[in-house]
Amino acid sequence: MGTKQANRIADALEEMVFTGQFREGERLDEMRLAKKFGVSRTPVREALQRLVATDLAAQLPRRGVFVRQPNSITLIEMFETMAEVEGVCGRLAAQRMTAEGLATLETLNGLCLDAIERDDADSYSHHNESFHHLIYRSAGNSFLEGEALRLYRRLKPFRRVQFQLRGRMQDSVQEHEALIEAFASGNAERACDILRSHVGSQGERFFHQMAQLRRNPDIRIAS
Repeated sequence: MGTKQANRIADALEEMVFTGQFREGERLDEMRLAKKFGVSRTPVREALQRLVATDLAAQLPRRGVFVRQPNSITLIEMFETMAEVEGVCGRLAAQRMTAEGLATLETLNGLCLDAIERDDADSYSHHNESFHHLIYRSAGNSFLEGEALRLYRRLKPFRRVQFQLRGRMQDSVQEHEALIEAFASGNAERACDILRSHVGSQGERFFHQMAQLRRNPDIRIAS
């Protein structure tokens, strides 16, 4: 329960940072946040550590935890790197994926479709993460898989929040379907290109979408 509460609070805090509800350098007070979310300070403390781990906050000794707004240049560079890493994973996975792995990808994409039907961005994000992690594992290169996972964890909050915006889940699942076709046919270059494109534009798109959200919070997913 504690971890679930911490993740829920961290998700909310990340979105508040992205949409400008917290200013750069603003102190995130544990007691105030615990009262806001109706919990003890323990899950708040865990949530703040998640923000620190993804550089959305900085912890200063004896002073507390302070907001760090995303640096646009660094974030775009990280998305560019992630795109290339995922592209290599896709190329190798198309050559090495087992029939069982392909079947699991199809199952996960089905769960993504179910999440779209329910307008459930959190569930979509969870299954999308499993989808991508399976591709990393299917590449058959443990060092590459480790690097991909490290970058994914670093960029996870920025990727996750995009699924709360209208149309993004539908676009993502269509890209998944094209990927599955490329894996099924063993088309390594096609798989590489889809994954590179799937991730490569997300940095710029993230800042564009966050600017839209700050101007108009009502553009979130609607039925």
